Amino acid sequence: MVVGDVTTGTDVLIIGAGPGGYVAAIRAGQLDLDVTLVEKDAYGGTCLNHGCIPSKALISATDVAHDASEAEAMGIHADPAVDLSAMVGWKDEIVDQLTSGVEKLCKANGVNLVEGRAEFAGENTVRVAHSGDGQGSESIDFEHAIVATGSRPIEVPNFEFDGEHVISSRDALALDTVPESLVVVGAGYIGMELSTVFAKLGTDVTIVEMLDSALPAYEDDVARVVKSRAEELGIDFHFGEAASEWEESGDGITVRTENEDGDVSEFGAEKALVAVGREPVTDTLNLDAVGLEPGEGGFLDTDDRARTDIEHVFAVGDVAGEPMLAHKGMKEGEVAAEVIAGEPAALDYQSVPAAVFTDPEIGTVGMTEAEAKEAGFSPVVGEMPMQASGRALTLGETEGFVRVVADDDAGFILGAQIVAPEASEMIAEFGLAIEMGATLEDIAATIHTHPTLGEAVMEAVENARGKAIHTLNR
Repeated sequence: MVVGDVTTGTDVLIIGAGPGGYVAAIRAGQLDLDVTLVEKDAYGGTCLNHGCIPSKALISATDVAHDASEAEAMGIHADPAVDLSAMVGWKDEIVDQLTSGVEKLCKANGVNLVEGRAEFAGENTVRVAHSGDGQGSESIDFEHAIVATGSRPIEVPNFEFDGEHVISSRDALALDTVPESLVVVGAGYIGMELSTVFAKLGTDVTIVEMLDSALPAYEDDVARVVKSRAEELGIDFHFGEAASEWEESGDGITVRTENEDGDVSEFGAEKALVAVGREPVTDTLNLDAVGLEPGEGGFLDTDDRARTDIEHVFAVGDVAGEPMLAHKGMKEGEVAAEVIAGEPAALDYQSVPAAVFTDPEIGTVGMTEAEAKEAGFSPVVGEMPMQASGRALTLGETEGFVRVVADDDAGFILGAQIVAPEASEMIAEFGLAIEMGATLEDIAATIHTHPTLGEAVMEAVENARGKAIHTLNR
């Protein structure tokens, strides 16, 4: 059936059903607004389909296999066999469960779901081209619009994704066989997470990075712990080298790199994974029609209520700028919906946590010590090495530390950096502390369960107060 030249109307038109978009749709529906959510691909966006969830599923699965093979000190002797195709199938079942859940939640909250690619056709109109031959298009008039179109992997010149020799992070999560060797271009968090996965599956991994360190967004001592562990897994690092070109060679490819002196190096591998970051998807929206122009890097500028320069148009998630984190997009989606409904909502970014699912994990929130000094605070710092954690010892994972940064005068928690097993979970306690304006004394007075990794949070806080019991005070 051809659906064409039909015009409908809605209070709130949302483009993109990723974490920012579907959360905005559900909250708007809960606030009794008439909501239409347009998605061109799959509900859940990159996060559920090609990013956070599938990558963490494979990380967890490969950890099971790797940990079993490395557990001889615990008296366990195992040589697990990995069926990557079956593992990817298991991952896909998780993705299907979550994405179908998003669709059901949207419908249960009265959201009108429309499949197709949307672009603005006027100040209050979008045109939606439906998927499939002969499916036509329709126009939707709106009072308010929320742009939530997410981001896509950045390509490196001469390294266009072909899905075979040069692959993206999305391609890497769908491989059905383990590559014997892999050149990873980029040592940021995506490159480091996927490198760890494939190294644990037995792939010979080489990372080339144009900067001089891995995980450049994090403090040196945090990144050093993860890099050291990656090297133990056999990952080979080459810094200060930019990927310049590649060519087919035998059964694989040869990747050439060039340093700032013009020296060329060559690396042979079965495939090249390019993971140098992501860029916002704003070039498909015909933004001129609604009067919007992307800012630097293609992002849409927004205020603390997720509103763009156009009064009735909002932007949430990756298109609204760094950090590109699903939970930041979810909160922006909530706020946008509440502002449209007339509620006094606003965004507060001081306690947005970040996590990297490497081995060990990284969790951060708030300020580093250097950032606190630059902001005019007189910071006090406390640390707890995981080597002193009884629970970490029982897990056989003692690399890393918990560090807290607080204001020395008032004791308020300003930030924290954790590199440790389950850091992505532990960082939430510090996020809550910052949001509530909690002090070092508040956390120190909170009895933490023994034996848990969370005790390291309490011990780091006590270290900052000069009252640590299980480590020497600073």
